[in-house]
Amino acid sequence: MITERPVQRRTPGGADRPGRAERVEARRSWVAVFRAYLALTKPQIVELLLVTTVPTMMLAAQGWPDPVTFTAVLVGGGLAGGAASALNCYIDRDIDELMRRTKRRPLPANQMTPRAVLIFGLTLAVISVALMALLTNWLATALTAFSIFYYDVIYTMWLKRRTPANTFWGGVCGAAPVVIGWAAVTNTIPPMAWALFAIVFFWQMPHFYALAVKYKEDYARAGIPMLPVVRSMKRVNFEIILYTVLTVAASLAAWPLGLGPIYGVTAIIMGAVFLVEAIRLARGAGGGTAVKPMRLFHLSITYLTVVFMAVAVDALI
Repeated sequence: MITERPVQRRTPGGADRPGRAERVEARRSWVAVFRAYLALTKPQIVELLLVTTVPTMMLAAQGWPDPVTFTAVLVGGGLAGGAASALNCYIDRDIDELMRRTKRRPLPANQMTPRAVLIFGLTLAVISVALMALLTNWLATALTAFSIFYYDVIYTMWLKRRTPANTFWGGVCGAAPVVIGWAAVTNTIPPMAWALFAIVFFWQMPHFYALAVKYKEDYARAGIPMLPVVRSMKRVNFEIILYTVLTVAASLAAWPLGLGPIYGVTAIIMGAVFLVEAIRLARGAGGGTAVKPMRLFHLSITYLTVVFMAVAVDALI
């Protein structure tokens, strides 16, 4: 808990009152604990999931959804994402300490105990599923529970450590919030919902492959068979371009299913920019120049955000 800073009072001699240092240290400890728990939920990932879910719900409702359903999905979905991330930190604690990118997470940094992280993750999971069950419908609830299970058991415990196809199959849970949001509003999953799901699903390959190229040595050190670790850069570049094309194709396929010209023009422009950057990365790697995969990584986030903002705008007009 972060509390308001207390007014500093001094004794007549100007010295701090006895106990002030202890109170300040206690406050700092609570702040550190709060930050550690927050870090377990990986807020950046949860934020990105909500960026896709909110416009999807707006499109499903053809405007603003029912406030109760809207709030339930935002809170329940955020807690579900946080639960999956926290449990992922618990399961991956052995490899997180070997990687530069993850060694500062609460468990490798010895800020928390594994037991505390496990209890926290399971508690968030139960609360999120219960909230969805109480305030949405059985379909959205089942999809939420399945997504947590899929990410932590099927992806983290099994696929991630055994196959370079882990990113592809792991994309299922990353794109699940889209169909969860639509199902919460309508209790159905029509073709439009699957088209939006496909955008996010295919998008994850170029997005995460770029990150895996950047941290290739980390994954190799941890023994994780990410594609850039076990395949040539030529193969990685091929898959980046392939899945970028499929992402753009999925975004265009969604257009005639019920979206308007604002979305269509946005999808074309952003898709072209995304594809050009993917080709630039591939050409740079093939030509022997310095590879800058994080440019594609950050651009991919911009792409997804702008495309789904266009979905929201079309839903409101």
